[in-house]
Amino acid sequence: MSIKVDQVLDCKGLSCPLPIVRTKKAMDQLEAGQVIEVQATDKGSLADIQGWARNTGNQYLGTKEEGDVLKHYLRKSNPGEVKEAAKFEHTIQNDELEKVLAENKEDMLLLDVREPAEYEFKRIPGAVSIPLGELESKLDTLDKNKEIHVICRTGSRSDMAAQMLAENGFQRVKNVLPGMVEWNGPTE
Repeated sequence: MSIKVDQVLDCKGLSCPLPIVRTKKAMDQLEAGQVIEVQATDKGSLADIQGWARNTGNQYLGTKEEGDVLKHYLRKSNPGEVKEAAKFEHTIQNDELEKVLAENKEDMLLLDVREPAEYEFKRIPGAVSIPLGELESKLDTLDKNKEIHVICRTGSRSDMAAQMLAENGFQRVKNVLPGMVEWNGPTE
C-alpha cells in the first residue's frame, strides 16, 4: 500500500522536541487536507506526534516502521478543526521540585515520561518511569489522590502527559520545567 503524500519531512537523527518543532513548521505551510510524512528515528516521536496532533486538532493517520525509521502520517485539518496547542497551566520549576523532593512527602509521585533508554542513563531517585506512549494504558496504576509531578527532557512530553492526567480526573498535577535537560539535583 502506498500512501499519497504532499510533503516528506526528514527528522531522522533528531530527538525531542525537534521532530515536533519541524513538523509544526511544515504543517503551517500545508493546505488543509494535505498529508505529510514525517520520517524519524527517535522512538519517542510516535507518542510525541500523536499527542501533538491530539492537542492541535490535526489528524494523526498512522505510522509505518521501516527498519529504524518511523514514518508518521498526518493530515492538516481545516482551519475550524485546528486549535493552538494548549500548554498545561500548573507548572513547577526544577529548583522548586528539588525542595519538594527533599521534604520526602508520602503523597507525592514523580512521574518520568521519557523513553526507557533516557530514564536508564539519568533519572531522579524515586522517579517512576511510564513513557508517554504507554501512559494512557497505565492510568489505573496511578493514585489520583497523590500530587503528581511530571517530568521529561524538555517539558514538552510532560506537558502532554499532564494534560492527559488532568483530563482523566487527576486533580493535583504539575508539569516540571525545564525538565531533565537542565536538572542539577540528584540523579542515579
